[in-house]
Amino acid sequence: MAPRLPLSKKDYDMFLERLAEMAKSIKRDLVVVYYAYRHPLVGVMPKILIFTALAYALSPIDLIPDFIPVIGFLDDILIVPVLIYLSLLFIPEDIMLECRQKAEKEPPVLKNNWIMAVVIIAIWLILIYFITIYFYNFFT
Repeated sequence: MAPRLPLSKKDYDMFLERLAEMAKSIKRDLVVVYYAYRHPLVGVMPKILIFTALAYALSPIDLIPDFIPVIGFLDDILIVPVLIYLSLLFIPEDIMLECRQKAEKEPPVLKNNWIMAVVIIAIWLILIYFITIYFYNFFT
């Protein structure tokens, strides 16, 4: 006998539709915060949060790898939206409106940037190195 899902097929389909809508919303907000990052009137704190959100969202390396069931996607589901939300809190509404309009008219085209990929991988490797050294010294 096949295991029974706790949700009906209709509820499950509605859940997947809602999840797809949320993913589209996050993708749209990433474009908006990208334009906000480039706006000259946005302060330093929102730019730091935006840079962190964009770098994490576009990074080929996650804190928790995606191949780990459920937990692997939790960091993507939680970290990126929280960083986007925090950065949106610090950006004035008139700038956000301008950036939303620009995002609808001119979606950005991302080029393959191997230099940034190498920089991001180097940062992760350095971070892993220091964490390893810390734990090695801690336990020996």
